[in-house]
Amino acid sequence: MSTQKDLVVLGSGPGGYVAAIRASQLGRQVTLIERENLGGVCLNWGCIPSKALLKSAHLYSDMKRAEEFGFETGALKLDFPKVIARSREVAGKMENGVGFLMRKNKVEVVKGEGSLDSGNRINVKDSSGKVTTFQYKDIIIATGARARELPNLKADGKVVHVARTILEHKVLPQKLLVIGAGAIGMEFAYFFNSFGTKVTVVEMLDQILPVEDTEIAKGLERVLTKHGMSIKTKATLHDVKQTGKVISCTIKNSDGTEEKWSGDCCLIAIGVQPNTEGLGLEKAGVALNEKGFIKVDPFMRTNVPNHYALGDVIGPPMLAHKASHEALVAADCASGKAKHPMKYDNIPGCTYCQPQVASVGLTEQAAKAKGIKYKIGKVPFSAIGKAVAIGEPDGMIKVIIDEEVGEVIGVHILHSEATELIAEAAIIRSHEGVAASVLDTIHPHPTLSESVMEAMAVALGRPINT
Repeated sequence: MSTQKDLVVLGSGPGGYVAAIRASQLGRQVTLIERENLGGVCLNWGCIPSKALLKSAHLYSDMKRAEEFGFETGALKLDFPKVIARSREVAGKMENGVGFLMRKNKVEVVKGEGSLDSGNRINVKDSSGKVTTFQYKDIIIATGARARELPNLKADGKVVHVARTILEHKVLPQKLLVIGAGAIGMEFAYFFNSFGTKVTVVEMLDQILPVEDTEIAKGLERVLTKHGMSIKTKATLHDVKQTGKVISCTIKNSDGTEEKWSGDCCLIAIGVQPNTEGLGLEKAGVALNEKGFIKVDPFMRTNVPNHYALGDVIGPPMLAHKASHEALVAADCASGKAKHPMKYDNIPGCTYCQPQVASVGLTEQAAKAKGIKYKIGKVPFSAIGKAVAIGEPDGMIKVIIDEEVGEVIGVHILHSEATELIAEAAIIRSHEGVAASVLDTIHPHPTLSESVMEAMAVALGRPINT
């Protein structure tokens, strides 16, 4: 194995492996360094296996509604360990797929833990402890992030969990405390609630899914509460402790009241921190920002020439598709191709509980804060024929358009298929589209996508079906 490398990619998540493929396609000789599984956290311990779990939960809920669709079934039996096992199998298949892509694109894969050194060098320690030093021309750092923990409550993978450990928890909890109501917290809260776990979600901010439009977040809260979940916003935890197999705490509510809680499982979902420790960034001279993320410009360049970074290690939004697009920007820039800066104003956000939440662009509260004059178009899915026909009438779509020219500045969806619908809105916004052109585009009927057109019609004062 040559110690002279052209372009090194450190980390093989959805940012790293995409950068490796793109750079190879552009003629670079690429070496990908990964300390664990190809595909990174997203593919192995995040996006993919969690969606496999959520599919099981959704199917379980649908099967309990079989009579509504004209079917008679016997008693429904849950094999929870098998649900977990299927999730792991899905992740394994996807990791093999990334391995195939590396071979197909002639990307050299080196297993080991990388640490930068001065003079464009990286030291890689393999599983036996052997260290090999590579000299590189360019490097793209894509080491991702890991879950934050509470200082007084450490995850043990048995009673107290973070997202990674709970993916392998083969025992269905009786009572689960979810700390944090972001996308990860709400997805797991929905998953366990669907199977009968008594779930309590505690969020210190004003709403669940704090980055989403308030009206959409409140709508999701109403649905999940109706399905038995206990959700407490503007609430704080006190006296949190683990005693054997029991976790207990005091929840202080927004009205000042307090209540005791105890159960057999806890998920800490309070965000992530970048994987920068032990990378040797200080030796290479790579600068961090005030929050500990690697500083980059819109072309993914760090302060050190020939050193690029992308994905969660450079900061929010913590999204796989954001990292993958940053990877294209970084690979093109590092390979001397036409430079195109990364833009962050049109990245869809998705939460995969049921109903799902998906959004792109400004929330209503953000539009107000910017002083933008806008119009709103809202349509409940109970008014959309396809939604009623498939038994999924819960939710709504909300569009925000500029008052003067009708440009679409935000789209927010709450529905069982929201994450599949949001791409149309992202395309509209990427072309600076206006509501009138969406309305003039014939949408097929009956479909869920009609909701986008109908909401635009409402915003323009031209409603037909609402």
